Amino acid sequence: MAASTSPKSEKVVYVAVVGNLLVALTKLTAALLTGSSSMLSESAHSFVDTGNEALLLYGYYRSRRAPDRTHPLGYGRELYFWSFVVALLLFALGAGVSVYEGITHIAAPSNIENIVVNYIVLALSAAFEGTSWYIALITFRAVKGDLSYWDAIRRSKDPPSFMVLLEDTAALMGISIAALGIFLADRLQIPSIDGVASILIGSILAIMALILARENKELLIGERADEAISTSILELAASQPGVEGANGALTVHLAPDQIVVTLSLEFSDDLRTPEIEQCVESLERRIREKHPEVVSVFVKPQTARAFRSSRKARFAERLRP
Repeated sequence: MAASTSPKSEKVVYVAVVGNLLVALTKLTAALLTGSSSMLSESAHSFVDTGNEALLLYGYYRSRRAPDRTHPLGYGRELYFWSFVVALLLFALGAGVSVYEGITHIAAPSNIENIVVNYIVLALSAAFEGTSWYIALITFRAVKGDLSYWDAIRRSKDPPSFMVLLEDTAALMGISIAALGIFLADRLQIPSIDGVASILIGSILAIMALILARENKELLIGERADEAISTSILELAASQPGVEGANGALTVHLAPDQIVVTLSLEFSDDLRTPEIEQCVESLERRIREKHPEVVSVFVKPQTARAFRSSRKARFAERLRP
């Protein structure tokens, strides 16, 4: 999977913002007209989704800020921070409001009015959400390559590329549950079923939020680049004139299209300091030509023996009780 941000991922978020806002306003109108608990939960869910997508766009904007003296490596991780905030909001607001509304409706059930309005609104919502979901699916399918969807989500370094897809999937599931809850509540004349549907919607949102929070937490802490990128960088280093051996590479993503690389290299003994500097500059240029997402390269001159010794000491320290 490519490490760089796909411009299409950002476009998907824009589509989702517009779609969710239209859906939210439509659902809220229906909830006020009909008194449906599950419809009110669905409107809350859509409003939260609209705000979430807006935060993702804000994260994209903030992550592109240029490095400064306070943040010498830039602001790339802002995207991961705001993506994590989105996951928390989905859990606290989306799931929380839905479950609360469902419990309230079960405790004090009331009949649903103008039920036809609910069905029309749900059909329109399904059309809006379905369009956004399809665009997100096509975009993510193009990015994931041969990986399964779950593996692609786990390995992705671009959270919005899969967050919109998962949120829209949860939204479509919620619409289906809301429709079934309204139908059964009306047909069986048991209004509390509508409240149960609202709780189920909240449970789905909570599960999605936990999945998103986990994936974004890993990226926020700092995940390495794809193994293929690390291997490619080591091969470039090993082929660089003046380098006797490429011992290892440490990589970390600051953003989907921003990678920091630390290399342990053994240089020829006959090289002088200016020649080593030229060697490093040439290598950095070659790395960035092949991997434009690499924003910083740090080189540690080190023999293979010293590298193995330092690694052994580092892992021994980690295992020490």
